[in-house]
Order: sequence, then structure tokens, then C-alpha cells
Amino acid sequence: MRNRFVAGIAIPAALSVIAVAGCGSNSSGGSSSSGGGHTVVIGMSAPLTGSLSALGLGMKNSVDLAVKQANQANKIPGWTIKFDPQDDQADANVGGQVAARLASENNLVGIVGTLNSSVAQQEQKAYNDQNIVMISPANTNPSLTQGPDFAKGNKVRPYKSYFRVATTDAIQGPFAAQYLKAQGISKVATVNDQKTYGAGLVDQFEKQWKSQGGTITSHQKINPGDKDFSGVISKIKPTGAQAVYYGGEYPEAGPLSKQMKAAGLNVPLMGGDGIYDPTYIKLAGAKSNGDLATSVGAPTDSLATAKDFVSAYKAAGYAEPFSAYGAYSYDAANVIINALAKVLPGKKSIDSSVRQAIVQAVQSTDFTGVTGHVSFDQYGDTTNKVLTVYKVQGGAWVPVKTDTFNS
Repeated sequence: MRNRFVAGIAIPAALSVIAVAGCGSNSSGGSSSSGGGHTVVIGMSAPLTGSLSALGLGMKNSVDLAVKQANQANKIPGWTIKFDPQDDQADANVGGQVAARLASENNLVGIVGTLNSSVAQQEQKAYNDQNIVMISPANTNPSLTQGPDFAKGNKVRPYKSYFRVATTDAIQGPFAAQYLKAQGISKVATVNDQKTYGAGLVDQFEKQWKSQGGTITSHQKINPGDKDFSGVISKIKPTGAQAVYYGGEYPEAGPLSKQMKAAGLNVPLMGGDGIYDPTYIKLAGAKSNGDLATSVGAPTDSLATAKDFVSAYKAAGYAEPFSAYGAYSYDAANVIINALAKVLPGKKSIDSSVRQAIVQAVQSTDFTGVTGHVSFDQYGDTTNKVLTVYKVQGGAWVPVKTDTFNS
């Protein structure tokens, strides 16, 4: 990893950013000083409705802000950026429909999204086939960039147009395992929701946990949408687990934690970035104090590089907070707009060669963004490996450790 950042180091914030496009009533282009000219479209795929919309709306608003700023600054003379976010409902099948629709648009050059790794799996190929760059602020499953055999050391990049600014579960799971070990915990039960993200996260956690000499007392699975976890809890409770590590998202994780405590399983539940949202605490209830989550990067509010973004977001008056992935969505948009600023001057239309040039420009990205240094390795993964552990304290997520994973 090169030029990694540490929270609190003052680095000038990058303000030129971009946005995403889709279709429908959510479209936004902001004002433009270009006085007309050509239009370029950037799309977004994220859950804008449903149980994960708290995360998706923060993503949408952050890119909307970036697009408006870019157009107002006339970032690409002669071109206006249109932002058109699509609602994938955190559903892989819906995501496939979103990708087919967006990829058919003549002026579409880039996508910011998705939130869910399982949805990204359904969308990657459609964009790659059309040389449309896709940058996720949130996908963490390693196979998206390194192929299905990455765990065996056989890393092959499946799609050259896919990138992400969030680090992977190959880092996040082991980072959590190291943290729990440092707390004196030796026995952990795991639960996952069997989706791409949740199952992959638990797999990476368990490998690191066992390599440290830790014991997995129980390995359980649930289904997305489950409400009653009494069966899983009854299997874990007699095993002597000192913590439960959960792979999945907050709609199930919150009730699982609440039911654990009610059943007398008074141990912390720890998960990944999929549970790091205030909604988790609402669902888990008052006894969630002590529960833990990891999330990508350093806390946005603590970064000198994020001050301008935070103040501009507040000034824009969005109804929803930027949430866990707002800053990453803003940076992902900035990556695309910087690429467009290199490629589009002098161009009159969007064709395959222009899209290929944009993909190449994204691959060579190297700048300081809201979240710190932004660049990509040969797989399209971010070179920024910073993660943070958060703990529920007094009804809120409080950062307790920010660092990089040391293998």
C-alpha cells in the first residue's frame, strides 16, 4: 500500500467531483456554466427504498452534491453532467434490470454503486461489456475484483471496468479478528446471512481467527428477512462463546442482538460495515451497548480532508445524513469526473473508444480525496487499507480503533 493516510493529518480537500445517472424523478444535473453543449450521464445503483435505504440515500445525496458542484464549476467545458440514480432495492435480480437499462444509454459513461456485493455480481458484466466504468463506494467481497479463486492465491481480475474505493473483506474480517483477540476473547460463534457479502466476511474472519489460535464454538446461518433467531441463539448459548461475529446487514443483525440479550446470551455482537448505521442501534435496543462493528476508512468527521465535504453536505440541506458511505460515494464520483475532465475536452460524442479512455484514466487515478489518498491497484482495488472499529456506547456508534490490518 502506498501513501496511506492517518486520521487528522491535514491534507487539502478535493472539491471537484461527479455524479451518477440513472433515470426517473431522482435525476439531477445541477446548474451548469457551460451554457448548454453536450450531456454526459453517470448512473447510480443503490437501495433508495427498503430496509437499507438509510445507506443508499446517503450515497445518492453525496453524489448529487458532487454533480452539482462539478457543473457549477464548469469542470468539463462544453459538457453538462446528468445524475440519474436508480433504485436496486438491495436485490440482485433488480440490480440486473437496473444494469441492463443503464448500460443501454448512449451517453452513459460511469456508475457509482453498488452497496451490496451480491448486486454488484449481477451488474458488473453488463457495464464491462459496454466499457462503462463502475466504481463502488461499499462493495467489500474480494471475488468482485480478484475472481472466485482469490483465497487459493489465484487472483484474476474478472472485469477491467470495475473499481472500488472501499477496502475488501480479506482485510475487514481479519481486522475484526485481531481486535477481538486483543480484548482477551478466545471463543467466538459466527452467524451469516448466506449472501455474498455476509458469507464472505465470516469466511475471512474465521480463517484469521483460527490462525490466531481462537476457537469457533458454533457456525450458524440465517436467511435474509428472518425475524425469529431463537433457534440460532439456542445453539450458540451452551457453547461458551464470548462474542458472536455476524456476517450480514443491520435489518437482521439488530434483532439478532436484541434477542440474544433477551435470552441471556449477554455477549457482544460484532459485524462489518453492513451493520454500521444508527438503524442497527434502534433495532438492537438499549442492551446493544458494547456491540461492535468495523467499517472502511477513518471516521469521516475526524478527517481534515473531509471538512469541506461535511460542511457542504450540511449546507445543501439533504433530508438524510451522508451515512457510512457518503464520503466514499463523493470520492468515487470525483474519480469519474476527473477522468472525464481528461478525456472529454475536444470530444463531441460518447463512443466505445471514449469509454475505454475513461476506464484507463480511472485506472491511473492518484489524488487526495475526502477519505484520504485515492488510487487503485492492478485489480481495481483501493490502495487505502484503513479501517475503524466502532462500539455502541450510550446509544451511538463511537470509534475505538482506527488502523490498518497487519498480517
